[in-house]
Amino acid sequence: MTVTLATFMEVLDTSIANVALPHIAGSLGATYEESTWILTSYLVSSAIVLPVSGWLQTVMGRKRFYMTCVALFTICSFLCGIAPSLPFLIIARILQGAGGGGLQPSEQAILADSFPPEKRGMAFAMYGMAVVVAPAIGPTLGGWITDNFNWHWIFFINVPFGLLSLFLTQRLVEDPPWLAEEKKSSIKIDYIGLALIVIGVATLQVVFDKGQEDDWFSSPFIVIMLSIGIPVLVAFFLWEWYNENPIVDVRLLKNRNFGTAVFQSFVLGMVLFGTTVLIPQFLQSSLGYTAERAGMALSPAGFVLMFMMPVAGFLVSTKIDPRLLVSIGFLGTAVTLHSMTIINLQMDFRTIVLLRMTQVVFMPLIFVPVSTLNYIGVPREKNNQVSGLSNFARNLGGSIGTSLLATFLARQNQTHLHELGRHATNASPNFQQMLAALKHSFMAHGFDSVTATSKALAQVYQMTLAQANALSFANSFWIMSIVVGCLTPLPFIMRRPPKREKQEALAVH
Repeated sequence: MTVTLATFMEVLDTSIANVALPHIAGSLGATYEESTWILTSYLVSSAIVLPVSGWLQTVMGRKRFYMTCVALFTICSFLCGIAPSLPFLIIARILQGAGGGGLQPSEQAILADSFPPEKRGMAFAMYGMAVVVAPAIGPTLGGWITDNFNWHWIFFINVPFGLLSLFLTQRLVEDPPWLAEEKKSSIKIDYIGLALIVIGVATLQVVFDKGQEDDWFSSPFIVIMLSIGIPVLVAFFLWEWYNENPIVDVRLLKNRNFGTAVFQSFVLGMVLFGTTVLIPQFLQSSLGYTAERAGMALSPAGFVLMFMMPVAGFLVSTKIDPRLLVSIGFLGTAVTLHSMTIINLQMDFRTIVLLRMTQVVFMPLIFVPVSTLNYIGVPREKNNQVSGLSNFARNLGGSIGTSLLATFLARQNQTHLHELGRHATNASPNFQQMLAALKHSFMAHGFDSVTATSKALAQVYQMTLAQANALSFANSFWIMSIVVGCLTPLPFIMRRPPKREKQEALAVH
């Protein structure tokens, strides 16, 4: 519960900030495009810290590093709340992201070392509730706070939770004995590797976050960022592979189980973040929901996750093959994603809530087993590296998934608008009949014939836009269901941990 508290605070803050952007932009005299750097700056900073967090935990000591991250996140939350200008807020968000990026990897390593293998499933299930429930209730809470108070409070609410987390961590969390020995032999700093990952991850994160907004390769800025990011990350991978003291031990990916688990975390990030973005966007852009009401449509799914996480944890703790659970999770998620393709402009609130609740049922069957399989066959002194790499993969998957979905939606909108527009011609009797009915309706409200015709055409165009938008969202869910469904056999690439290995690990712990 101690380590879960800070993660809940950090993930919740991210989803709340998304809702409050228009309020922040208006308050600070910035455009909406400028205010998006509030999100981008946090994501870039967080993405840089994630992969190097394992090395930082070893060098600084896990408990000290974790408490530093919590303190930095809490202090910078207060600074964000009192920000008088946009540049001040962006700088505070960069520092806040540096603190937030180190939280999840530290917490997962703490859990892996605090519980024996047969109890890790339930531990990660309880921890996972914070990771997946916070984004579900974030929009609702953020909308309520910004509507009833002001945007400053979305940052101020972190302060008491941060202080409580620091107090509990100081009292309850301890570093394992072997970590102190590892720390003494890991003082060397890989400056080249550190520089490469900072440049590579930062530029690539900017590309993913700003790509669709700047129309990808038609933007010189995006082309330059991508031209820098990819070669630098390739150089970083090669440098770390042959380095004796790497800050990110990429050689761990040679382990079949860990490499497969990291890829599954990447896909889970794409699905988790992608659906969390898609559904509220559809509700607000196509059905006209407010941010708060869109959040209310997602919130009941959080209760489903709260129920399913412990169930998944219990199943992992039994003799059931965890690879089978992950496979069932992928198959079930694919089926439920496909069920989301029935979305349309006439859907009521209840149907949307039920679809979302169904769609998250199988996600814990992926999250919990993968989180436990990450550590199978990996030396315990590498637990810090394992948690850093797996969390980086999940967040990277979220960034790429969100960017790809945004691009796909935009392109699909254009395609469907073109196809639907082909039927809105004078040669179509149905179109002429609808236009005449709309024109008559406007004339009945006192408009002259010319104005009524103009308004009727405008309304037809808006209806066409809305229909194209709905079809685009349906196609996005269809594509995601196909991608996830293809991953169903993937878990069986992994080796099932033998009982002997479990017993040895238990004896060590």
